[in-house]
Amino acid sequence: MPSFESFFKNLLNDLKIELKDEFDKNFQRKGFFGKPLPPAKYPAKRGSLMMRTGDLRNSIDANIQGDAIHFTSSEPYASIQNEGGIITVSAQMKRYFWARYYKAMGGITKTKTGKTSNTKRNRDLNEEAQFWKAMALMKVGSKITIPERRFIGRSPEVFQQSRTVF
Repeated sequence: MPSFESFFKNLLNDLKIELKDEFDKNFQRKGFFGKPLPPAKYPAKRGSLMMRTGDLRNSIDANIQGDAIHFTSSEPYASIQNEGGIITVSAQMKRYFWARYYKAMGGITKTKTGKTSNTKRNRDLNEEAQFWKAMALMKVGSKITIPERRFIGRSPEVFQQSRTVF
């Protein structure tokens, strides 16, 4: 006959799997259990704001420690993405912004006379280039507010899911 400890461990493992699946679905839902993400100031040209490469989604890991389940991510930006916050512009960030600006400007095509072609691709690239230029022109020490875009954490839906497993 199985012991209470093994029963409880199996129950926690089932709950871990169910919750990890639900948190994964938040990326498909583009929100946190039906609560939509705040709109992006500059909408993404490719993919959604929550999932461009899938690295954050794939980095979510769950571990059982005692009688609790802990969810973690190996991505360094996961906590600020999930909880929001303020970051300070550094010189290294400015170099990155300039690099992105030059990359966006390099993709813009010109006519034979040297003027910028009036194509949808160029207009999109120009918007992207202007965004990166604005970011690069920020002073070192400026603050950037990152809004909360929760994908993991406590919610009534999490407690409801745990009730269904138990």
